[in-house]
Amino acid sequence: MCGAPVQSQSLPAGVDVEKETVITGRVLDADGRPVGGAFVRLLDSTDEFTAEVVASATGDFRFFAAPGDWKVRALSSVGNGDSTVSPSAAGVHNIDVIVAE
Repeated sequence: MCGAPVQSQSLPAGVDVEKETVITGRVLDADGRPVGGAFVRLLDSTDEFTAEVVASATGDFRFFAAPGDWKVRALSSVGNGDSTVSPSAAGVHNIDVIVAE
């Protein structure tokens, strides 16, 4: 069976946040409750698809990316939503995506 790795807010051992750009966050509904199982997409500055993960049961997701302008899009049965993030350097960059119908 094929599937996405478990996503969580804590980073795996060996991740050097001095060298890597990590975009992490949670998918939340309009009331601030986590939305598990959402498809979370990373889009570049031209809205071109770059990567996709499935949010954990607690709504957590994580991408490894380069510095730049990114859009994070969540698609779920609760609704859809977008958020943007523009990391200018390596490190952990947190962003929540609120989904609604």
